[in-house]
Amino acid sequence: MAKRIDVDQLNIYYKDFLAVEDVSMNIEARSVTAFIGPSGCGKSTLLRSLNRMHEVIPGARVEGKVVIDGQDLYAPNVDPVGVRRSVGMVFQKPNPFPTMSIRENVAAGLKLNGTKLRKATIDELVERSLVGANLWNEVKDRLDKPGAGLSGGQQQRLCIARAIAVQPDVLLMDEPCSALDPISTLAVEELISELRQNYTIVIVTHNMQQAARVSDRCAFFNIAGTGKPGKLIEMGPTQKIFSTPSVKATEDYISGRFG
Repeated sequence: MAKRIDVDQLNIYYKDFLAVEDVSMNIEARSVTAFIGPSGCGKSTLLRSLNRMHEVIPGARVEGKVVIDGQDLYAPNVDPVGVRRSVGMVFQKPNPFPTMSIRENVAAGLKLNGTKLRKATIDELVERSLVGANLWNEVKDRLDKPGAGLSGGQQQRLCIARAIAVQPDVLLMDEPCSALDPISTLAVEELISELRQNYTIVIVTHNMQQAARVSDRCAFFNIAGTGKPGKLIEMGPTQKIFSTPSVKATEDYISGRFG
């Protein structure tokens, strides 16, 4: 079940350094929201705070709220591992487990969760996840071959299959196409468009054309200078942000004047 995310007055720190300041936003269910902005403005940091991956870095912490389906992810009684189960993540570089087969890679999340399932059920879930990642037809005859033997674009779709196998509510993607060639990028973008029907998707991208192609809403972040915190400047429907942004800095960034 795709879920809406409400971020309220979120401040994100690395020890004493305030990296992202006072972000409040609503991320709609069953949609693609793109985070855009120059390097160093806190897009990926904010993304990682949405499934508590941020705090695996020593000294990293947040103040404020991230609420999914009425539950504050940072409430004292919330288990971070449970959060990461319901909010999946796909990273910049494809990272299939190198010693595992394609089948084992997809099923890895289920095993890490301690889910006890019959082999037939696991096979069914593996097939469904690979179909969902538009990869099944390419790999169905070599499921026992290493996942690391696939092309870069296939590896990234394998990682997406692994993320959706545990049936998360939200899918976070940190520049998922930056290491891919144009044809693989197109395949992943088409997949994102299909996945929005079942998931809430948040993507960080430096590619303005990609943000325009895949997202329903855009959030533009900026930074006043080195050592200053990243801030949310404006957020709205992608078409509006790209055609009539409210803030001049947004227009300057999208048109390539800086960043």
